[in-house]
This record gives sequence, C-alpha cells and structure tokens, in this order.
Amino acid sequence: MHYRTLGRTGLSVSQLGFGASSLGGVFRSVNEAEAIRTVRTSLDLGINFIDVSPYYGATKAETVLGKALRDVPRELYILATKVGQYGEGEFDFSATRVRKSLDESCARLGVDHIDLLQCHDIEFADLSRIVGETLPELARLKAEGRIGHIGITGLPLRIFPAVVDRCPPGLVETVLSFCHYELNDDSLAGLIPYLHSKDVGIINASPTGMGLLTDRGVPTWHPAPEHVVARCRLAAEYCRRVGADIVKLAIQFSLGHPGIATTLVGSANPANMRLNVAHALEPVDHELMAAVLQILKPIHNHNFTRGRPENRDPLLR
Repeated sequence: MHYRTLGRTGLSVSQLGFGASSLGGVFRSVNEAEAIRTVRTSLDLGINFIDVSPYYGATKAETVLGKALRDVPRELYILATKVGQYGEGEFDFSATRVRKSLDESCARLGVDHIDLLQCHDIEFADLSRIVGETLPELARLKAEGRIGHIGITGLPLRIFPAVVDRCPPGLVETVLSFCHYELNDDSLAGLIPYLHSKDVGIINASPTGMGLLTDRGVPTWHPAPEHVVARCRLAAEYCRRVGADIVKLAIQFSLGHPGIATTLVGSANPANMRLNVAHALEPVDHELMAAVLQILKPIHNHNFTRGRPENRDPLLR
C-alpha cells in the first residue's frame, strides 16, 4: 500500500481508504460478521484511513465499525466521521447538535478521539451557518483535544471555496468530494490547485460514480441523467468484451492524480476489498484506459447536482 500526506493535517493516509457506508447496508443487506471481517481484512492489507458517518444506515455503520475496531490498537487506523446529517432530509448543523453528535459517535465507535470530524453534505445547509457556527464549534472541540482535524464534505464543487474563502486560514483542513474524479467526470481536477494553495487535503470518494462504472449498474435512486447512465453502460460492456474489469480501471484512474491524498472504496465483503487493493497495486493498462475514456468522451464532466439552490453547481449536460 502507498501512503500520501493529507494536506496540513500531516496525517499519512493510505491512497486507498475504506468508505464505511457499506457497513450500514446502504447498497445491500449486510451480514454483520462478514462486515467485521471486511474491516479487519482492510486493515491487514494496509488501509489505515476509515471514513464513516452517523447517517449511514441510521447509525448502523458506526455501530458495526465500532465492533470491528474493538481490540484493534488505536494507532493502526485514522478515523473520520461526520456531523450534521442524521436521516433522510434530516440536517442539524447547530453547535449543540455537533457536540452531542460527537459524543454519540464516540460511544458507537468505542473511541474517545476522532482524528477527522467533517461537516456532512454542507450543500443542504446555509453556508453562513457552517462558517459562523458549525466550524467554530469544531474548532473548540479541536482545542479541547476531542478531535484532531476539521473537514467539510459535499457533492457540488462550488461549496468548497465558498466556505474555505470565508474561514480563517487553516480552519478547514480537508475536503471530501465524491463523483467528481472518476473516468467520466474529473472536474475535481480543476479545483485541486486552489485547494493545494490553501494546504487543504483532498479525499476522493465514489470512484465508480455510485455504481455508474460497474457491471451491476446504478441503483434506482441514482441522480445521473439517462444519457450518462447509458454511456457508462457502454464502457462497462466494452470492458467485459475485452476481458477487463471496469471497476479495476475506475479505481486506478482515481488513484492516478498525485494531488488526491486518498480515494475511498467501500464493501462489506472481504474478498471485494482484497480485489480493490490488488487493483490499486497493479500496473495500469494505458491502452485500455484510453479506449474507455474515448467511449466516455461524449459525457465527459456531464454532471448532476443537489442541495440548496444557491449551493448547486451549474449543470453540464
């Protein structure tokens, strides 16, 4: 496993991180014992960065992860969780709820310290409240030694500079972006120089676009427009015809940018995580990569967005 420094945090994180939403049964029903084995297997393979949230599976992901980490030496993993989102459409970024949420997460996870605490999906919030109330409360928790570092997450890219530019330098230490550095959409790349100029560490998630770049295809709730889904399906079909795995290619593409510290992949199946790590370490088939990128070229950076109207990215379709 290779490791990269996560911005100003100084944390050395595995370039492939474990996205623990899978433990909450977000994508399929989960066998708890198998899920626990998956976490242990990931740690054994050198993954040291784990990202979770109380929102995933309505606290189930944190609960299962806590069981998996029981008796694992604390220095063997870097733990990130989130505040602000708790149920479908349920958001509370108040200072009081932030502090209570941290206490609840620590109890479920079986720890007394969170390495990285992130404001979850801030596109659904009034960004003035994030800047004026939520982040200052996280700063107080950091000063108290309850958390190590502070981050923000979300889908629209515009929210990141909109918050970072309004905060004291160094307050926001990381951003977690998803579905914007993958084979069909690498628009995050345009923001990387700005984030590096602010010494903000970058976490990339959903290298398969929440199912777009898989043989299984997208779940029914997926927000991508049909022409994007159809073109990604063509790319997956091409990979199958030539005996290749589009998931492998998707992971390798997402790991290819040296400015991204870690890319999150999730599974509740140990065999899948072994395969994901193997994909990350194998050489890239550049000819195949070029062919798939050509198939996806008609939808390059065609996006989907969400959140409060003022926080949404302009649509490119």
